[in-house]
Amino acid sequence: MSDWGPVFVSIVLFVLLTPGLLFQIPGRSRCVEFGNFQTSGASILIHSLLYFGFVCIFFLAIKIHLYIG
Repeated sequence: MSDWGPVFVSIVLFVLLTPGLLFQIPGRSRCVEFGNFQTSGASILIHSLLYFGFVCIFFLAIKIHLYIG
């Protein structure tokens, strides 16, 4: 049986933490901007660090598993 938990968590976090899609930290004019569909180098760095942190939490601390089939 394959463990699909990490795959689904990674995809959901990637979509939610895409800079500029739902929110952007840091924004161009404010600290946090919502739904502006723009990005910057600093925003990419912050969002990738958030992604790495959340992936570590979900995979190592919570140990999410999803078996299909």
